[in-house]
Amino acid sequence: MADDVVIDRGKSQLSDLWTKEDYWAIWLGFLVILVSLGVYLNSDIRTDIEKKIAAANQVQQQEASAPFKTIAWYKADDEKKSLKASSSPFGKFVSHWTKHPGGWESNVLDSFIKTEEQAKEASAKAMPKYEEAKAKAEAALTAAKAAEDAARAANFQDAGLNDAAKAAIAQWRDAAKAAKEAKAKTEVKPFNVIPSLIGLAVFLALFFSIGTFFMGKSVPAFIQGFFLVFLVGVLAYVLGNQAISKQYGFGAEAWGVVLGMLIANTIGTPQWAKQGCEVEYFIKTGLVLLGGEVLFNKIVAIGIPGIFVAWVVTPIVLIVTFIFGQKVLKMPSPTLNIVISADMSVCGTSAAIATAAACRAKKEELTLSIGLSLVFTAIMMIAMPAFIKAVGMPEVLGGAWIGGTIDSTGAVAAAGAFLGPKAMYVAATIKMIQNVLIGVTAFGVAVYWCTKMECREGERVGLDEIWHRFPKFVLGFLAASIVISFISGSLGHDLGSALVDHGVVAGGTKPIRDWAFTLSFAAIGLSTNFRELAHYFKGGKPVILYVCGQSFNLALTLAMAYVMFYIVFPEITAKI
Repeated sequence: MADDVVIDRGKSQLSDLWTKEDYWAIWLGFLVILVSLGVYLNSDIRTDIEKKIAAANQVQQQEASAPFKTIAWYKADDEKKSLKASSSPFGKFVSHWTKHPGGWESNVLDSFIKTEEQAKEASAKAMPKYEEAKAKAEAALTAAKAAEDAARAANFQDAGLNDAAKAAIAQWRDAAKAAKEAKAKTEVKPFNVIPSLIGLAVFLALFFSIGTFFMGKSVPAFIQGFFLVFLVGVLAYVLGNQAISKQYGFGAEAWGVVLGMLIANTIGTPQWAKQGCEVEYFIKTGLVLLGGEVLFNKIVAIGIPGIFVAWVVTPIVLIVTFIFGQKVLKMPSPTLNIVISADMSVCGTSAAIATAAACRAKKEELTLSIGLSLVFTAIMMIAMPAFIKAVGMPEVLGGAWIGGTIDSTGAVAAAGAFLGPKAMYVAATIKMIQNVLIGVTAFGVAVYWCTKMECREGERVGLDEIWHRFPKFVLGFLAASIVISFISGSLGHDLGSALVDHGVVAGGTKPIRDWAFTLSFAAIGLSTNFRELAHYFKGGKPVILYVCGQSFNLALTLAMAYVMFYIVFPEITAKI
């Protein structure tokens, strides 16, 4: 019957700009970006930093006559690197109200509150090591000065004295770094994050409610569910910052998913909370903000080998998996076969919906495919980072592997974050590149189904359908990257670092992005009920198809990523 078929025609219209999730992810992301740009680039913060950079540059220019970087040169460089716009009153305000629970060992309350007495005790405990490191740094500085003075007295014409000075200065730099790290542990400050967490919960609930309202959803229902998602996110930070958990790299991202799943699969996620589990809404907004952290030159650098990983592997896996399902498994439904193949090879739910519409698959076939995707995505997003860490795989390679294989955008970001910032950037960027294939896949499947499988006229998917299927938030990600990259580049390296990297990003977009990701991880867990998905494993062939196809995908993606990032383009990998 017609009602059993997925029909999703491209009907993009002007009202999409204020009624669709992807666009609201862009608008909310750019609201944060524009406020941050306005505060940090048009204020006394910039003027003060420019003066200090100019003074440091003058010192470095005066020291340029030496054949090596002198002590004065390094001190000037340290001065420039210490300049951070996020240290301004606005930056401190943002930091205070976006703080998450801190580290702790045995008393969970230490994650929320540190008293004045506790702060003093911790600082005093760290003081002996600092005093020792400080003494070593001062001794190393004295030796470095003596070596540099000897080289300078010889007008830097004695190669032996120059080398001795360089070695002494290098030793001083190492000692100074150790002293700086030790000093940081003596500057423990008291805190109480409970009031700021309450304020942040209210702010984020209202922040995301703007889009919820215009998308035609119930704002009260969303806010009610949101607070449970936020609470799970807070608990995820608490567990992720526990000493042993941090030691083994099991951070807030993993705990958000695990805690959510525990709730969903034991007592069950309450019905009233489900409207707050806006996984894609949270992660899309976070990814738009992430665009501001990924400078465009990094996207280009990752993009060259990333295009091979995403655009070569994906169609091969899609075609091979479909043929395997038809010729080897003899799946009775070719539409189910192609929907599962697209879901698993391209990027999960979005690709499944687009492909189901293109081939007129039944709604239960689409549901089955999405169910399989949810189950295996939840498993892979935890298992893959654990395996990558266990075998000591390079972070960039691990990120590329994750970005090309895990289905959900949110899960890709989470799994990449488990490994580190480089892995997250690479994984997210490759997933962005792969997302472009949603529309291409839908178009290709529609043409193939019309000309080969059904031979019906009028079933082709045109350019309007490709645009309709294209994830618009990707444009927000790219726009954020281009805008902030241009601004940072126009300011120059030093001023750009101080105002953009350590201002607009660190003191504006990143704290909100971190929380958007955390909310998404918690919502993923709360939305994954294995009892409800259990029947998806029945029947055998769909599961076998997914497992075999994903295994092929894992092997081919890893091989392609290694070849592209470490054999063909090693110079690009080195710059990431």
